[in-house]
Amino acid sequence: MGRTPRYSAQAILDATAQLAAIHGPAGATVGAIADSLGAPTGSIYHRFGSKDVLLAELWLQTVEAFQVGFQAALSGPEPREAGLEAALHTPRWVRVHPIPARLLLLHNREDFLPGGWPPEIAERAAQLTTRGEAALRSFARRALGSAGALAMRRAHYAVIDLPYAAVRRHVHADEAPPSDVDGLIAAAYRAVIPASS
Repeated sequence: MGRTPRYSAQAILDATAQLAAIHGPAGATVGAIADSLGAPTGSIYHRFGSKDVLLAELWLQTVEAFQVGFQAALSGPEPREAGLEAALHTPRWVRVHPIPARLLLLHNREDFLPGGWPPEIAERAAQLTTRGEAALRSFARRALGSAGALAMRRAHYAVIDLPYAAVRRHVHADEAPPSDVDGLIAAAYRAVIPASS
Protein backbone atom coordinates (compact mmCIF):
# COMPACT_ATOMS: atom_id res chain seq x y z
CA MET A 1 0.00 0.00 0.00
CA GLY A 2 1.42 3.39 -1.02
CA ARG A 3 1.92 6.29 1.35
CA THR A 4 -0.77 8.95 1.61
CA PRO A 5 0.56 12.03 -0.20
CA ARG A 6 1.54 14.72 2.27
CA TYR A 7 0.55 17.63 0.03
CA SER A 8 -2.82 17.16 -1.62
CA ALA A 9 -3.76 18.81 -4.89
CA GLN A 10 -6.34 20.89 -3.02
CA ALA A 11 -3.78 22.07 -0.44
CA ILE A 12 -1.53 23.19 -3.29
CA LEU A 13 -4.44 24.96 -5.02
CA ASP A 14 -5.41 26.69 -1.76
CA ALA A 15 -1.84 27.91 -1.21
CA THR A 16 -1.70 29.11 -4.81
CA ALA A 17 -4.99 30.97 -4.37
CA GLN A 18 -3.70 32.73 -1.24
CA LEU A 19 -0.56 33.89 -3.02
CA ALA A 20 -2.37 34.92 -6.20
CA ALA A 21 -4.96 36.87 -4.18
CA ILE A 22 -2.19 38.89 -2.53
CA HIS A 23 0.48 39.14 -5.23
CA GLY A 24 -1.45 38.39 -8.42
CA PRO A 25 -1.05 35.27 -10.54
CA ALA A 26 2.52 36.19 -11.47
CA GLY A 27 3.42 36.14 -7.77
CA ALA A 28 2.22 32.57 -7.38
CA THR A 29 5.52 31.01 -8.44
CA VAL A 30 6.19 27.35 -7.80
CA GLY A 31 8.95 28.37 -5.39
CA ALA A 32 6.64 30.67 -3.42
CA ILE A 33 3.92 28.01 -3.31
CA ALA A 34 6.41 25.42 -2.08
CA ASP A 35 7.70 27.82 0.59
CA SER A 36 4.18 28.60 1.82
CA LEU A 37 3.45 24.88 2.18
CA GLY A 38 6.87 23.93 3.50
CA ALA A 39 6.99 21.46 0.63
CA PRO A 40 9.63 20.57 -1.94
CA THR A 41 8.87 21.88 -5.41
CA GLY A 42 8.81 18.28 -6.61
CA SER A 43 5.62 17.72 -4.63
CA ILE A 44 3.91 20.43 -6.67
CA TYR A 45 5.14 19.10 -10.00
CA HIS A 46 4.05 15.62 -8.92
CA ARG A 47 0.46 16.90 -8.66
CA PHE A 48 0.53 19.40 -11.51
CA GLY A 49 2.71 18.87 -14.56
CA SER A 50 3.55 22.55 -14.90
CA LYS A 51 2.82 25.95 -13.40
CA ASP A 52 0.52 26.61 -16.37
CA VAL A 53 -1.58 23.56 -15.50
CA LEU A 54 -1.68 24.58 -11.83
CA LEU A 55 -2.83 28.13 -12.57
CA ALA A 56 -5.32 26.93 -15.18
CA GLU A 57 -6.79 24.49 -12.67
CA LEU A 58 -7.04 27.24 -10.05
CA TRP A 59 -8.83 29.59 -12.45
CA LEU A 60 -11.19 26.87 -13.62
CA GLN A 61 -11.96 25.72 -10.08
CA THR A 62 -12.70 29.30 -9.04
CA VAL A 63 -15.05 29.92 -11.97
CA GLU A 64 -16.78 26.56 -11.46
CA ALA A 65 -17.34 27.28 -7.76
CA PHE A 66 -19.03 30.58 -8.61
CA GLN A 67 -21.02 29.21 -11.53
CA VAL A 68 -22.66 26.38 -9.56
CA GLY A 69 -24.77 28.75 -7.45
CA PHE A 70 -25.17 31.34 -10.18
CA GLN A 71 -26.56 28.89 -12.72
CA ALA A 72 -28.79 27.21 -10.13
CA ALA A 73 -30.32 30.60 -9.29
CA LEU A 74 -30.68 31.57 -12.94
CA SER A 75 -32.66 28.43 -13.74
CA GLY A 76 -35.30 29.09 -11.06
CA PRO A 77 -38.96 28.61 -12.03
CA GLU A 78 -39.99 32.29 -12.23
CA PRO A 79 -37.68 33.93 -14.79
CA ARG A 80 -37.60 37.49 -13.49
CA GLU A 81 -37.01 36.42 -9.87
CA ALA A 82 -34.51 33.81 -11.02
CA GLY A 83 -32.47 36.53 -12.72
CA LEU A 84 -32.59 38.67 -9.61
CA GLU A 85 -31.40 35.77 -7.45
CA ALA A 86 -28.59 35.15 -9.92
CA ALA A 87 -27.59 38.83 -9.79
CA LEU A 88 -27.62 38.73 -5.98
CA HIS A 89 -25.55 35.56 -5.98
CA THR A 90 -22.50 37.70 -6.76
CA PRO A 91 -22.40 39.84 -3.58
CA ARG A 92 -23.46 36.87 -1.44
CA TRP A 93 -20.73 34.65 -2.87
CA VAL A 94 -18.11 37.39 -2.55
CA ARG A 95 -18.87 37.80 1.17
CA VAL A 96 -18.43 34.09 1.84
CA HIS A 97 -15.45 33.52 -0.48
CA PRO A 98 -13.18 36.58 -0.28
CA ILE A 99 -10.03 34.93 -1.68
CA PRO A 100 -11.66 33.36 -4.75
CA ALA A 101 -13.54 36.64 -5.22
CA ARG A 102 -10.25 38.51 -5.54
CA LEU A 103 -9.09 36.04 -8.17
CA LEU A 104 -12.31 36.24 -10.15
CA LEU A 105 -13.01 39.97 -9.93
CA LEU A 106 -9.56 41.55 -9.94
CA HIS A 107 -8.04 39.39 -12.66
CA ASN A 108 -9.07 37.90 -15.95
CA ARG A 109 -8.38 34.53 -17.43
CA GLU A 110 -5.42 35.82 -19.45
CA ASP A 111 -3.64 36.82 -16.21
CA PHE A 112 -3.64 33.14 -15.25
CA LEU A 113 -3.37 31.70 -18.76
CA PRO A 114 -1.29 34.01 -20.95
CA GLY A 115 -0.65 31.12 -23.35
CA GLY A 116 -4.21 29.80 -23.43
CA TRP A 117 -5.66 26.64 -21.92
CA PRO A 118 -3.27 23.72 -21.40
CA PRO A 119 -4.47 20.76 -23.50
CA GLU A 120 -5.06 18.69 -20.34
CA ILE A 121 -8.03 20.81 -19.30
CA ALA A 122 -9.06 22.62 -22.47
CA GLU A 123 -12.12 20.43 -22.97
CA ARG A 124 -13.32 20.99 -19.41
CA ALA A 125 -12.93 24.74 -19.89
CA ALA A 126 -14.87 24.62 -23.16
CA GLN A 127 -17.71 22.72 -21.47
CA LEU A 128 -17.85 25.29 -18.68
CA THR A 129 -18.12 28.11 -21.23
CA THR A 130 -20.82 26.26 -23.16
CA ARG A 131 -22.89 25.66 -20.00
CA GLY A 132 -22.61 29.32 -18.99
CA GLU A 133 -23.67 30.57 -22.40
CA ALA A 134 -26.60 28.14 -22.51
CA ALA A 135 -27.80 29.20 -19.05
CA LEU A 136 -27.76 32.88 -20.02
CA ARG A 137 -29.48 32.20 -23.34
CA SER A 138 -32.22 30.22 -21.59
CA PHE A 139 -32.73 33.03 -19.09
CA ALA A 140 -32.97 35.64 -21.86
CA ARG A 141 -35.60 33.60 -23.67
CA ARG A 142 -37.64 33.07 -20.52
CA ALA A 143 -37.35 36.57 -19.08
CA LEU A 144 -37.20 38.67 -22.26
CA GLY A 145 -38.85 36.45 -24.83
CA SER A 146 -35.77 36.39 -27.05
CA ALA A 147 -32.16 35.27 -27.18
CA GLY A 148 -31.27 37.75 -29.91
CA ALA A 149 -28.28 40.06 -29.62
CA LEU A 150 -30.10 42.89 -27.81
CA ALA A 151 -31.83 40.56 -25.36
CA MET A 152 -28.54 38.81 -24.60
CA ARG A 153 -26.84 42.16 -23.94
CA ARG A 154 -29.64 43.11 -21.53
CA ALA A 155 -29.49 39.74 -19.79
CA HIS A 156 -25.69 39.85 -19.47
CA TYR A 157 -25.78 43.41 -18.18
CA ALA A 158 -28.49 42.67 -15.60
CA VAL A 159 -27.15 39.47 -14.08
CA ILE A 160 -23.39 39.76 -14.65
CA ASP A 161 -22.12 43.28 -15.44
CA LEU A 162 -24.18 45.18 -12.84
CA PRO A 163 -23.39 42.90 -9.87
CA TYR A 164 -19.70 42.70 -10.79
CA ALA A 165 -19.46 46.48 -10.98
CA ALA A 166 -21.25 46.86 -7.66
CA VAL A 167 -18.90 44.57 -5.73
CA ARG A 168 -15.59 45.02 -7.52
CA ARG A 169 -14.46 48.17 -5.71
CA HIS A 170 -15.14 46.52 -2.36
CA VAL A 171 -13.16 43.45 -3.37
CA HIS A 172 -10.34 45.75 -4.52
CA ALA A 173 -10.41 47.43 -1.09
CA ASP A 174 -10.26 43.98 0.53
CA GLU A 175 -13.61 44.46 2.26
CA ALA A 176 -16.91 42.63 2.16
CA PRO A 177 -19.57 44.42 0.10
CA PRO A 178 -21.96 46.14 2.53
CA SER A 179 -25.53 44.89 2.67
CA ASP A 180 -26.92 47.96 0.88
CA VAL A 181 -25.11 46.81 -2.26
CA ASP A 182 -27.78 44.12 -2.62
CA GLY A 183 -30.51 46.74 -2.73
CA LEU A 184 -28.65 48.75 -5.37
CA ILE A 185 -28.18 45.65 -7.51
CA ALA A 186 -31.85 44.74 -7.14
CA ALA A 187 -33.03 48.23 -8.10
CA ALA A 188 -30.79 48.33 -11.16
CA TYR A 189 -31.80 44.80 -12.16
CA ARG A 190 -35.50 45.66 -12.00
CA ALA A 191 -34.90 48.68 -14.21
CA VAL A 192 -33.19 46.55 -16.86
CA ILE A 193 -35.53 43.54 -16.56
CA PRO A 194 -38.90 45.15 -15.76
CA ALA A 195 -41.94 43.08 -14.82
CA SER A 196 -43.53 43.80 -18.20
CA SER A 197 -40.63 42.23 -20.16
